[in-house]
Amino acid sequence: MSGTFSLTQLVLEATIPVKLVMGVLIAASVASWVVIFAKRGLLSRIQNQAVAFEARFWSGGSLPELYESMRRGREPEEGLPQIFRAGYEEYARQQGAKIPPDDALAAVQRQMRVAMARETEKLEGGLSLLATIGSTSPYVGLLGTVWGIVNAFVAIGNVKQATLASVAPGIAEALIATAIGLFAAIPAVIAYNFFVARVDRLESRFSTFAEELTGIVDRGLRGGTRVG
Repeated sequence: MSGTFSLTQLVLEATIPVKLVMGVLIAASVASWVVIFAKRGLLSRIQNQAVAFEARFWSGGSLPELYESMRRGREPEEGLPQIFRAGYEEYARQQGAKIPPDDALAAVQRQMRVAMARETEKLEGGLSLLATIGSTSPYVGLLGTVWGIVNAFVAIGNVKQATLASVAPGIAEALIATAIGLFAAIPAVIAYNFFVARVDRLESRFSTFAEELTGIVDRGLRGGTRVG
């Protein structure tokens, strides 16, 4: 190896185990960024749809008309609108079932809980991958670090007089592995914490809306009239 080192040269001339560690970390970093951009777009879309749907829901219009608008494809069907659809369709089925209001209301609530669980699962998809990358990447990088340092000590033992040129490659590849591990971990951890907070806020919004719709349905069931 020449006396002048470049980052590319150090990576290319690293030992096979360190190259494997670097490759795993780079792949993990790419995967985390794919999840980050996809999750950011999904959460923003669900949030915007929730705001727009709540404005439409509380605008004073008829709920049957809102439901028909959804059936005609004029409203999005994910997030809050999907929870509304699940609850309203079950309410419409219970209207003709001639069962006690408490049982009918329980059925409506059950369908909304199922819809909320599905929507929450969609929101949380990919977060476990970010958590895994964020927690394990530094340790994977540390494995490459240890291997590089071991190589540096082996190089010292193989020469009669240790020089910087004999130990620098091993130490350099060790530090590069550490840096790549941190580069993969830090964005994943930050994104994970940020997305978890947003998902929690959306879950709270879903639950609040479900409670509000439950109250409207309850009044409709006990009053014997259709809501809207």
